[in-house]
Amino acid sequence: MRVLVCGGAGYIGSNMTAVLVENGYETIVYDNLSKGHRKAVVDGAEFIHGDLADYDKLVETMTKYKIDAVMHFAALIEVGESMLDPLGFYYNNVSNTNNLLRAMEFCKVNRFVFSSSAAVYGMAQNKALQESSPKSPINSYGDSKLAVERMCHFQSQTGRLNYAAMRYFNACGAGNNCTLGEDHWPESHLIPLIIQAAMGKRDSIKIFGDDYPTPDGTCVRDYVHVEDLAQAHLLALEKLSSTTEQIYNLGNGKGYSVLEVIEAVKRVSGKDFKVVREKRRSGDPAFLTADSSKAQKELGWTPKVPDIDSIIESAWKWHNQNPDGYSD
Repeated sequence: MRVLVCGGAGYIGSNMTAVLVENGYETIVYDNLSKGHRKAVVDGAEFIHGDLADYDKLVETMTKYKIDAVMHFAALIEVGESMLDPLGFYYNNVSNTNNLLRAMEFCKVNRFVFSSSAAVYGMAQNKALQESSPKSPINSYGDSKLAVERMCHFQSQTGRLNYAAMRYFNACGAGNNCTLGEDHWPESHLIPLIIQAAMGKRDSIKIFGDDYPTPDGTCVRDYVHVEDLAQAHLLALEKLSSTTEQIYNLGNGKGYSVLEVIEAVKRVSGKDFKVVREKRRSGDPAFLTADSSKAQKELGWTPKVPDIDSIIESAWKWHNQNPDGYSD
């Protein structure tokens, strides 16, 4: 099978590419490198420098490589930025995905795996979220993901699209033998921020709110290793030939608080660092964890790296080997 990985030079996309190559798929990465890194594209994958806004190039690429399936990771992801520039997020995440789906329809490519998000749920209750839980995004990032899911749903009703929407929680860790890690600019994800503090690259790490109704007062999140995510995507891809519509939550099902993650980084790194407590940020739910039983039952997916220390060990190794990121 020939797979086009849009956004395959980014964090999750590059790990997905590595898993596809390892499993013998002919893999073509399509990325404009606005957020991704050319060095993150593993050997064995073809690289095309292109933008999802370029319909003609998408058609040209799908035709040239006789693409059988598309996996889509090319989205803007920063929640705060999405509220400052909502139109930019809808353009990139929704309009460009519409462009991609139209190119797929023209080229008669009907298998599509979409990188969605737990952000489609909005403010969660204090229990693990199921796929049927209410969807009420509280930011334009989450709303853009839900809009694409709806677009895929209605396109699937025409018989011209088989799709999987993978709603994952906090992707983390480093995959491909710890050679593919997180390198965002600016960085906003908790684990790499804490690691930067442990490495002395930050003066401190901030906790936003310690008065939540959780065991230690800090927010609880579900952390899932990036290679486990990639494996779930692969299983969904393999099922698309016989299934029109798949929607799955992907998480470990166990939440860790901000303080627990900080302590885990201290254990793994052997470093101490300053922790600063700030007031709550608006829009942060106390709990956000996944019920992934549907993916486990229907895909046979089980996270192989469920404990937070092992996840952080892989990230710590990558950041120490790449203190300046990919530097490209």
